[in-house]
Amino acid sequence: MASDLSSLLNSSRALNSHLSRPDLPSVNLSLDQIEAQSRRLVSRQPGASSDTDRANYLLAQAHVDAPALASSIAHLNTSTTFSPLQPLQDTDVSGYLRHAHEQNLISTIEEGRRETQEDFYRLLEERSRKDWEAKKRRVFEELGGRSSSDNKALSEMKKSFHAKGNLAASTGPSLTMQMQSKMMAYDRAIGELNAARLRGTSCPIIHLLMQSAESLNSEASSPQMMFNFHVLAKITQEPPALPPVEHAGAHILNAPLFERKYARVYLGDSESREASALRVQIAKGSREALEDQYWDVIERSIQSRPVEARLGGDPSVANKIRAYLLMRYYKNGEWEDRIELVAGQPLWAKLYYLVRTGHAQEALDEALRCQAAIDHREASFVSHFRSWIESPDRRLSKPHRDHLQSVYNAHMLHSASADPFKLALYKLMGRLEPSRRTVALVTTTTEDWLWFQLAMVDEEEEGGLRGLTEVLLSYGERHFDAASKGVWAGVLLMCGQFERAVAALWERQETEIEAVHLAIALAYHGLLRVPPRAETSDLGPLTLSPLGPPALSLSTLVWRYVRQFVKMDAKEALQYVYCVCLSADQGNGVGKENLENAWELVRRIIVLAHSGPAWEELVGGFRADGTKFSGVIEQGASLLQLRDVTQYNEQILLRAAHDSESNDRIPEAIKLYNLAGDYATVIACLAQALGNTLSLPGAGGENEKGRVIEKTAVEILRHYERMNRAVGREREAAVRLLRVREAIHAKDAGRPDVALEIMESTDLIPLDGDVAKITRRAEEFKDLHDALQRNLQVYLPLTMDSLAAVHQSVKASAAAEATRQMTLASLRKKSRSLMVFAGILKYRMSPDVYSYLARLDVEIAL
Repeated sequence: MASDLSSLLNSSRALNSHLSRPDLPSVNLSLDQIEAQSRRLVSRQPGASSDTDRANYLLAQAHVDAPALASSIAHLNTSTTFSPLQPLQDTDVSGYLRHAHEQNLISTIEEGRRETQEDFYRLLEERSRKDWEAKKRRVFEELGGRSSSDNKALSEMKKSFHAKGNLAASTGPSLTMQMQSKMMAYDRAIGELNAARLRGTSCPIIHLLMQSAESLNSEASSPQMMFNFHVLAKITQEPPALPPVEHAGAHILNAPLFERKYARVYLGDSESREASALRVQIAKGSREALEDQYWDVIERSIQSRPVEARLGGDPSVANKIRAYLLMRYYKNGEWEDRIELVAGQPLWAKLYYLVRTGHAQEALDEALRCQAAIDHREASFVSHFRSWIESPDRRLSKPHRDHLQSVYNAHMLHSASADPFKLALYKLMGRLEPSRRTVALVTTTTEDWLWFQLAMVDEEEEGGLRGLTEVLLSYGERHFDAASKGVWAGVLLMCGQFERAVAALWERQETEIEAVHLAIALAYHGLLRVPPRAETSDLGPLTLSPLGPPALSLSTLVWRYVRQFVKMDAKEALQYVYCVCLSADQGNGVGKENLENAWELVRRIIVLAHSGPAWEELVGGFRADGTKFSGVIEQGASLLQLRDVTQYNEQILLRAAHDSESNDRIPEAIKLYNLAGDYATVIACLAQALGNTLSLPGAGGENEKGRVIEKTAVEILRHYERMNRAVGREREAAVRLLRVREAIHAKDAGRPDVALEIMESTDLIPLDGDVAKITRRAEEFKDLHDALQRNLQVYLPLTMDSLAAVHQSVKASAAAEATRQMTLASLRKKSRSLMVFAGILKYRMSPDVYSYLARLDVEIAL
């Protein structure tokens, strides 16, 4: 048959042999060579058109039959691209299998490439969305609005863009009543924490936060957040209350040390034996928290359905487990499939649930009570179970594990009818097949699955807790209940990813408050890593680096939280800033940077807080008798790790004063300089401030800023004069400027004679008519304080106005003619003296002012 087909093919090719064109040789080039040759031919022809005939002509010159090639390409059949090069016979099984294997490889590669591409674009979109949300949130925080997408937030954003003032000084978003009540509930715990730190005692901060969460109403509270705090309490082994003390120093002996207890190990070498032990403790604590949670579920289920539970009068743990199993797996008079009954009861399920709820000893007692029945089915189970329960780390020796593995492989691995709870117990005891992470009917919920993973963790195998962490991170938040508040954060907490857990809570607006307080609790116990200043991002508090573990900027988190209420309650904001210093012991200079960040936040609070009695309570001040009293910040200086008064003045007061001065909050700056004991700077700042307020509209008293500065200057100058401080040119200038303000007040009050008298007492303007003295004083003018020189155009018209007003008053008076003429002559003399003085300093004032003075002088001279 094959020979007949070959002859048929040869004869068909010979049909048009008489039509061959000997002038065109056969083409022996590949398609790539033909394409390259054609492009070279086209490039040699300048102005070659794209016309088909022209192209065919050019190809024909290179001995290429373009029409024949186009016909061959048009009739190309690609359907057999992946077909075998050689036809397979029906009996060629090996060839078929080889071809099928090759096709499977090609399909797998293509499918993997497609999935990788889809995952890449999905992750890229997710990362872009998160970055955009972080940037948008940052903008809203700077502008003082919420990062929501509703019209109200957008309108607030527009208002903020058009509002006047410093955006950096924004107090943040407006708070709802629910948020305020939640904040108030939690800030009491922070106050107690700092009070304990000042006393030098430990504080059960996690349990205080749990109590705060319990005190919230149903709308504000979150069972998941309560559970997250419970997980952390189990991990840190923090007791709910401190041991009682019998005398003042007993806490040193009785109270456990909580503050920074785990910092050295957590921040140290992750490969050390201590770090491995800490990971074991994290897994154990997380497992115990899940056990407590499930036991609570069982008790509530029994209480809610007592008829189905049929608990009876036995309140023991084993009987409650029996009742729960009856409710869950006993339906219509029979147990569910695959539930194996031993001694008439679902013993494997009962033992598993006793272990699952943390009642290991009760499980062992139950196994020993039914040992005969168990040995009849699984001969060595009870002895292995007993060794496993009594082991401190729940770990069996290798011979025992090998025996369990053989039994598991022989009777359960491939059995479709094996009891899933017996299978789960064998896997737990022998830590069998750790890569197969689910057991049917056993790991049905997220909590069950997590408990099973944590119970299977072995620090010496499969990467331990870090290996489980990699698996969980590869799953991501979307594999868990992303719609529930705090679930993903709880998962991260249970695998020791504390920084990621806080960041996950911070990303949700409804759990921001819990995120801050969880971070503080972690920092207090030494389980929070802060990044160096160079690696801190403006987009969010979390820092992820390929060269190191995750880190969280506690100072960034705290500031974004307290800025919402810093103006309303600066003292409470300060309590949170104190907690930033908890990480001051971190190595490589990071702790020192964090401490400096805390000092910077304290200075921000001082600048942003409203002036008044509450502000002085914050920074301190002086009583009426001149004695100084300390403020809240100075009283808590030890929490800020400020060694002495000198460092406190240098790092807090002086730099806050400079910042206040830069933000045009002069009265506060003056008070801060004064508290720091920098009296020379106080006077210099006073002089500049008084000089600046003289030229403001309403300088006589209508200007609020001027009145505040004037009041501050009066108090400070009186005190300095009594204490003989800051004597010199600056203080003299401040006194003169203050007298000028008094003259303005007198003139505005309709008492020009008093204003004139005050101005003469300042000795700024020579009014006695002595030309030599006037000339000398004009030459000495350049040596006056800058604030006095700048206000020449203020007090010259003020004095001339007073002279003119007194002149008009005298002219209209009914006094004796001689007395009246004498007074008028004196006023003319003073007016001429002022004009001579002004004429010499004419270059320092505007022509309008000089013209005004000259006009009044003419009126006085008439």
